[in-house]
Amino acid sequence: MDKDLINELAKDHRFIAGIYNYCDRWCERCIFTSRCMNYALGEEEFGDPESRDINNMAFWNKLGEILSTTLEMVKEKAQEMGIDIDSIDFDEAAEENERINETAKEQPYSLATMEYIRMVESWFRANEENLETKGDELASLAQACVPGTNPYKEAVNINECFEVIHWYKYQIYVKLCRAASGTTRSESQSLENFQEDADGSAKVAIIGIERSIMAWTKLLQYLPEQEHSIFRLLITLKRLLSMVEVAFPNARTFARPGFDTAD
Repeated sequence: MDKDLINELAKDHRFIAGIYNYCDRWCERCIFTSRCMNYALGEEEFGDPESRDINNMAFWNKLGEILSTTLEMVKEKAQEMGIDIDSIDFDEAAEENERINETAKEQPYSLATMEYIRMVESWFRANEENLETKGDELASLAQACVPGTNPYKEAVNINECFEVIHWYKYQIYVKLCRAASGTTRSESQSLENFQEDADGSAKVAIIGIERSIMAWTKLLQYLPEQEHSIFRLLITLKRLLSMVEVAFPNARTFARPGFDTAD
């Protein structure tokens, strides 16, 4: 990875500073990819199919280059700021980071999110045959051209619900752990910017929770026979939402660059 390229992209005014810090990483559905430096850099570095394939050595070679360049730039920036990296006790820092990460995982909302993940995975395993049957029914309706039905649209809508549910189920957990880590660092190091960053991460988690709630609610229209199990999932999500809002009261008012601000 070329440092000059990074510096050149960083100076490009078409990019919204920091927009990639508080997004849901669903680039295929984002309207801001043309204004995201992270996306541009990814396209530049991982433009060919081989470098995008995690099972291909080209991917790992490219990733190694990026990490090496990043480390070099960090060292240069530290030198500019008068920070002696060699004087840092990295073992102590790693232990502190591990402690903070473990604390984040033990938060009530983190544990509740893990329970939601288990419920989602269990639901899809338990309903594998039912979903296959539903697919066969929609295919039959499409072939029969039954008046007053739109099986294709229904199939697309159901698949859309599945995609949203699967996309956010892990990301909610990741964002909440990051938010919890930010709060812990803010309290232990008395740095306000950590709490602001935590609020931003919590806001992304809230968005993921609310979109998941909408997806399950919509799915209920197409799978009314699953009312009981889907209601359990919805109750779990709504409880989780309440927990996050209590833990991060300023999250909803956090202004994400680009998404919530006029640029």
